[in-house]
Amino acid sequence: MQKGNIGVTTENIFPVIKKFLYSDHEIFLRELVSNAVDATQKIRTLANFGEFKGELGQLDVQVKVDKDAGTLTISDRGIGMTADDVNKYINQIAFSGAEDFLNKYKDNAATIIGHFGLGFYSAFMVADKVTINSLSYVDDAEPVYWECDGSPKYSMGKGTRTERGTDITLYIDKDSSEFLDQQRIDMLLRKYCRFLPVPVVSGKEREWKDGSWQDTERDLVVNNTEPQWTKKPSDLTDSDYLNFYQELYPGQEEPLFWIHLNVDYPFHLTGILYFPKIKNNFDINRNRIQLYCNQVFVTDSVEGVVPEFMQLLQGVIDSPDIPLNVSRSYLQADTAVKKISGYITKKVAARLDELFRANRSEFEKKWDDIRLFIVYGMLTDEKFCEAAMKFMLLRDTDGKYYTLDEYKTLVEASQTNADGKTVYLYATDANAQYAYIKAANDRGYNVLLLDGQLDNHFVGLLERKLENTELVRVDSDVVDNLIKKSDTNSNLSSVELAIATALFESSTPEVEKCSFSYIFKELSKDAAPVTVTQNEYMRRMKEMASMQPGMNFYGELPDSYNMVVNTGNSTVDNLVKSSTEALKDSVKPLLKQIDEQNEIAEKARKDAGDNPMSPEQKSIVKDAEDKVSELRKEMNGIVSKYAAQTPVAKQLVDLALLGNGLLKGRALNEFIDRSLKLMK
Repeated sequence: MQKGNIGVTTENIFPVIKKFLYSDHEIFLRELVSNAVDATQKIRTLANFGEFKGELGQLDVQVKVDKDAGTLTISDRGIGMTADDVNKYINQIAFSGAEDFLNKYKDNAATIIGHFGLGFYSAFMVADKVTINSLSYVDDAEPVYWECDGSPKYSMGKGTRTERGTDITLYIDKDSSEFLDQQRIDMLLRKYCRFLPVPVVSGKEREWKDGSWQDTERDLVVNNTEPQWTKKPSDLTDSDYLNFYQELYPGQEEPLFWIHLNVDYPFHLTGILYFPKIKNNFDINRNRIQLYCNQVFVTDSVEGVVPEFMQLLQGVIDSPDIPLNVSRSYLQADTAVKKISGYITKKVAARLDELFRANRSEFEKKWDDIRLFIVYGMLTDEKFCEAAMKFMLLRDTDGKYYTLDEYKTLVEASQTNADGKTVYLYATDANAQYAYIKAANDRGYNVLLLDGQLDNHFVGLLERKLENTELVRVDSDVVDNLIKKSDTNSNLSSVELAIATALFESSTPEVEKCSFSYIFKELSKDAAPVTVTQNEYMRRMKEMASMQPGMNFYGELPDSYNMVVNTGNSTVDNLVKSSTEALKDSVKPLLKQIDEQNEIAEKARKDAGDNPMSPEQKSIVKDAEDKVSELRKEMNGIVSKYAAQTPVAKQLVDLALLGNGLLKGRALNEFIDRSLKLMK
């Protein structure tokens, strides 16, 4: 019997294989079954070329568990090995037999899986001894037996196999006993080998009989050797695609539609991608798409091969041209992968455009289910964004759909502001913002509904992509100011403005994590007396902060609201006039003193010019500012006392807060009590 050392560069190769070569130890089964499939495919290729003239017989791969003996055996009736083959391909690590074979039959052996020659040695991750018993297809070949205990030492002699093919037997080590469980092996075979091109048999089919599961005489074939992506699209029906989807994802709701990928140049790629229904509950499951290499499962982590946004899709991609490391577990970034990624993006965009043009009404019915996918793609992939501009739809609050060009034509005449910009009004919650939407509609404005989780970012994208266009949320200002045709100012005198500001501020309840600023404008007499609006810029920043941890600064800021008081409203007008008449004698002197102190502080700043203020100048400014603060406090106290006796301002403020869901707790209870008293 021949004995020797395996040709490796270091005696530490086996610990490396056992611990680090593969990301998961379970991969060994994929590698060994793949090698058996390779051997089977080789004998088929040789028969097709006339280089093997014997009977092929039943070509399958057998996986057998013997728990009592502690062994797992993978058998095939493939090409087999001679002693020279074992010396060349087993005793010299990383010299791949598949590489030699591919070089010779490169135009007709596309289904040969192995490329690295290390797959066999993955067996030592779970076994403390491995044997090979093989008989080559070559005429007059002798069977060969090989044995290794996981060290570089091996022994090799005459084997006992009488039929062409190879048995690989693993003596499973005590730490890997899980791989002696039939159910565990069947699960792994379904995971990694479910679409291999050669039948893989694992034990017998079972059936329930006499109160227990019992083996039948029928072999259990765990794989589908001809999955749909290997067939021509013209040979498949819708039912074929839907049945295959259920095979991939049992029990899931039917997909909306699918894309069959099939390209031969400049790379080989096949596959089927399905569009599942995607709701606004934005949960990216990055394990939806399965990557295969010649029908061998590689990974469901497809970053790099599939653009990020397409990881919302489901399905299968199969390509022998995607470069992998020796374990086939991680993708290597290179130009080939980028080309494949670009092709998939282009193909998906073309399919969506085709569906839109072929049947727009059906496309609109599916729009709400695919919109999140398209928006995500436009935000993260520039090429997809350019293509999607043609079939991107906008939906208004009446449920009507428009392309970007259609919507511009619809609103540009009536919704162009004084600066010549077309203003797109939008709502994010049709119910909560109903009053604002109605006010805009009553003015003849159209309002879009942008209520998706990514729409805060999408608004910014549209503003960048659409020339001379501005997007404004419908509750960001009073309706008169949403699309400014001209400046709208208050009609109040300085005394009236000061008293009215203090009056409304003192009538505003404390609202947690909210700040309010009062703006007085003369609007339509029919417009609401007080309207709550929110600063567009700060609102966008806070919404983005909620999704981007790096923007925590904005997320911690209080919500900032504007309270727009309509001085054109008769109730407000009467309130301002009556309060001014009652308070002017006590407030006017204070306002005069405030103006004087402000002038003193301003003079000190002007005297300093561009130079730093002197200590004396700083003292003058500080004294003046302190006095202004005291005077304002005194004035606010006078106005607050008056407001407590005149509930109209508080009632108007509370009504505005109530309409926006901001009046809660004690303030809401007080509003109800006050309203009941006013109705008596």
